[in-house]
Amino acid sequence: MELLDAIRRRKTTNGPFLPDPVSEHHQRLLMEVAGRAPSQLNSQPWRFVIIEDRAMIGRIAKISGSSMTEAMSNGTFFERYKPYFRFSAEEMERSRDGMLFDKLPPAVRPFTSQAFTKRGQKLMNALRIPQTLGSENRKLVAGSPLLLGVMLDRKEYRPGQLSSFYSIFSMGAAVENIWITTVELGMGIQFVSFPMEVPEKWAEIERLLAVPDDLQLMAVFRLGYLPPDQRRPAIDWSSHQRKLPSQYVFRGTCSTPQTGWDSAGF
Repeated sequence: MELLDAIRRRKTTNGPFLPDPVSEHHQRLLMEVAGRAPSQLNSQPWRFVIIEDRAMIGRIAKISGSSMTEAMSNGTFFERYKPYFRFSAEEMERSRDGMLFDKLPPAVRPFTSQAFTKRGQKLMNALRIPQTLGSENRKLVAGSPLLLGVMLDRKEYRPGQLSSFYSIFSMGAAVENIWITTVELGMGIQFVSFPMEVPEKWAEIERLLAVPDDLQLMAVFRLGYLPPDQRRPAIDWSSHQRKLPSQYVFRGTCSTPQTGWDSAGF
């Protein structure tokens, strides 16, 4: 596969993976491309933990599901991320960013416009929608053949200092290398984000993974091979739109947007 093709096809996998284990060859390849990412002064601050044990994955999945239920029940998730939620194709076309929730269970659809109000929150809680979402999340994570914990060396990751920015920048490059390579390997990948929304849940995962004091757990991803027929899960979102070049590229100075590229196949 050509590199540009892989970049253009890169996306988040919201649905389930095949149950097949990720081969050791592919695991080694993913770690190799991560290790070839750029880093300041070749510091290579990233560390990774590969998780295949079914019991461990199940425990992390349970934490993830309960985190989603908690964050959605108390309203913190909707309050924090409401600027990124879109509920119509027209809205998505106008903003060209965020997430389009175009696939929701029938019982949930009437309340999408009220998701960010106190009344809407009460209705969703009464209908146990946060519990439904949390259960779906738990199943999705539990069905993943492999989880990947991403950590940073605390000697490099020192919040408040430039080294912290450099190490996060380098970690992002390493993760992007992994992400693009999954496209080449017929795999999918998704950020397991909800435990980070509830600090005590994130601390629980750190204890499960026995993260030492000299490392900082930064993220957990789920990975696996994609089924030929990728069915969308019961609750799903899409994010295919991208901003036009004139919305994020400037020419010469930041007062002059780049024009003329918007219709060039972006």
